[in-house]
Amino acid sequence: MTHTHAAQVAAISDFTMSDEYVPHAVAAIRLLQRRPAVDAGRVFVVGHSMGGKVAPRVAAAEPSVAGLVILAGDTQPMHRAAVRVVRHLASLDPGAQAAVEAITRQAALVDSPQLSAETPAADLPFGFSGAYWLDLRGYDPVATAAALDKPMLILQGGRDYQVTVADDLAGWQAGLAHRTDVTIRVYDADDHLFFPGSGPSTPADYDKPQHVDAAVVTDIADWLARR
Repeated sequence: MTHTHAAQVAAISDFTMSDEYVPHAVAAIRLLQRRPAVDAGRVFVVGHSMGGKVAPRVAAAEPSVAGLVILAGDTQPMHRAAVRVVRHLASLDPGAQAAVEAITRQAALVDSPQLSAETPAADLPFGFSGAYWLDLRGYDPVATAAALDKPMLILQGGRDYQVTVADDLAGWQAGLAHRTDVTIRVYDADDHLFFPGSGPSTPADYDKPQHVDAAVVTDIADWLARR
């Protein structure tokens, strides 16, 4: 929605992460549940990256969700993760140092008590509004997931530099590993898109036509079938 209607979204000064994801996901869930061929009690939410981060909020908004599959869902605050990612990219391309300085400055403003809905979007990471960052800053995906009485499958690529085992998966593990209805798996060879490979992952890897790791597809299908 935000890609297709970018201009309209940019014109909404108080647009938030919840606005971007939750009503559309809930509408899709309810649409599926009305279809005769669908078991309304077995509709699961699968989210990747930011979609994985927000999946617990979707399930909190729509209690009929049967469970969650979270792929490379980030738990580190996104503005801090952005600094980490840009520093990684600068290590591959020293010419990107100016981008590191800019994102560091913008991320500090997100952390600042001075952040408000009126903060100019141009001063904030990715040009997102102050309202968007306030919503993100106040959202804890792990705590939201922990409050849900729903099974979850959490998957992570070991070569992912955007959402990492150390910075993000650790959050899911700390908050949910004790739950018998939560399964957490790491695919050591996979990058952020769950494309298998070797060596450090780079943005160029995303441009190569590939298939999602067959083991990931099989594990999701098997996990869902058991429920």
